[in-house]
Amino acid sequence: MITKAIKFALNTIPRPWLIRLSYPVQWAAPIFLKGDKFIDPIDGRGYRKFFPYGYGDSQRENALSPGTNSLERHRLLWLYLKSETDFLTAPKKVMHIAPEQCFYGRFKKMKNLDYTTADLFSPLADMKFDVQDIPLENDVYDVVFCNHVLEHVDDANKAMSELCRILKPGGLAIMQVPQDPDLEKTIEDPSITDPEERHRLFGQYDHVRLFGQDYPQWLEKAGFEVEAIDYSEKLSAEEFNKYALPKRELLYVCTK
Repeated sequence: MITKAIKFALNTIPRPWLIRLSYPVQWAAPIFLKGDKFIDPIDGRGYRKFFPYGYGDSQRENALSPGTNSLERHRLLWLYLKSETDFLTAPKKVMHIAPEQCFYGRFKKMKNLDYTTADLFSPLADMKFDVQDIPLENDVYDVVFCNHVLEHVDDANKAMSELCRILKPGGLAIMQVPQDPDLEKTIEDPSITDPEERHRLFGQYDHVRLFGQDYPQWLEKAGFEVEAIDYSEKLSAEEFNKYALPKRELLYVCTK
């Protein structure tokens, strides 16, 4: 019954209201769904199941962790940051574009971070700007996050160049995107505005492109040095399944 209710909500309730409704669910769900089949590495809690997530016929089972609202890609990123970087301990000046709900409050509380958020629309963000035209000086941040944003903007090349510009030399940038690993070249067309046609071509009603295998080349063209990391190789099959991580997803870790 809970799963059916979640699926119905995802398909019918506008996203701003879903975010508001998620707060009481975050409090109650870890109690009712407590178990040991799945573990959210972000808060360390165990669950007998995760919630489904996705729109229309693209919903994924056991995707959304009830306690943090993290998705598969968020848990993958957290594991990488925790195990492979000093992000959780060293002083860092951070710019987080369109901050994810599972990270926002947690990063805000971390004493080692000088943490700034930005978004074009969100009232929670510290700054409001278009990522294609960032009103900041060059070489400002040690870390830049901009996840699942570049598939929405008209000029992704310009946005990537702007993100590279504000990153300090030697800094770290991670910009996850929806990517089809079987697609050789990215397909895009900002002129397509019909939601159904966007969903058919790009995977979601508000996307203007679908990135393919050439995504690292897009990042390199913007000025980044790119390392493709398959973090699942560092985990056992049991760990991969218990954390409910995304299949065939690479982390493109960028430096400058």
